[in-house]
Amino acid sequence: MLKIAFSPCPNDTFVFHAWVHGLLEGAPELDVTYADIDITNGLATSGNGPEVLKISYAALPWVLDDYALLPCGGALGRGCGPLVLTAGPPEKAADPSMLSGRRVAVPSERSTAYLLFRLWAASHVPGGVGEIVVMPFDQIMPAVERGEIDAGLVIHEARFTYQNYGLQILQDLGSWWESDTGLPIPLGAIIARRSRDLSAIARWTRKSVEYAWAHPEASAEYVMNHAQEMSPEVTQAHINLYVNRYTANLGDDGYAAVTALLDRAAAEGLVPKIDHAKLGLRL
Repeated sequence: MLKIAFSPCPNDTFVFHAWVHGLLEGAPELDVTYADIDITNGLATSGNGPEVLKISYAALPWVLDDYALLPCGGALGRGCGPLVLTAGPPEKAADPSMLSGRRVAVPSERSTAYLLFRLWAASHVPGGVGEIVVMPFDQIMPAVERGEIDAGLVIHEARFTYQNYGLQILQDLGSWWESDTGLPIPLGAIIARRSRDLSAIARWTRKSVEYAWAHPEASAEYVMNHAQEMSPEVTQAHINLYVNRYTANLGDDGYAAVTALLDRAAAEGLVPKIDHAKLGLRL
């Protein structure tokens, strides 16, 4: 049996449904922990985390001694980046300087979203932002709406629901990253302990992705049971956006995106410098 931890978000439950439910012939049984990304990032650095985890790419530099990046199962893409939201009028939301010295909520201090935000803010927010408040991603938009936070950094299905809170986009960090680099946005990584059979784990992960695409109806109930009160329409939009060709295989441009993000962040002193050769196997 393998211990695995991933989020209850639709893309993760869609991807791992077949493996979790024993639908892949010969695959080992999974012992699943469902947890927010901030928790899985912590599990990966705890010293006794599960064999397989979904973490933020931003957390990868701290875990590469024990874990390797798998070339499949994760979340990269285009047009799917984090959003910086405010409750102000549209004209106010067009000015990044309004974040100077303000309180900003983020889903995790080691999330890819926060890393992208820090890289963007360094050149767009005069004097820098003020207090950073970490809170579960599903609590961020209500906090911004209530005025408890000046701006919020949101991920996942918030791309489809922020208008319900009367919020405005101050910056689409994915669009900024893509225009700046020409590369997809690396968001969530699947990692596995180096002491395990990495090739086998990657093989079963990819088979689970392929099964999900071949039998999308099979996972519907499982996905909805973990979808945190999302509508079926939002759930499907979430899957369509985050489960894509990079989920089946990072490929050359996927790895280029990962190394570009982490190398740029290391140059700014935001993460430890990584050895590209230690990332892990490729398909």
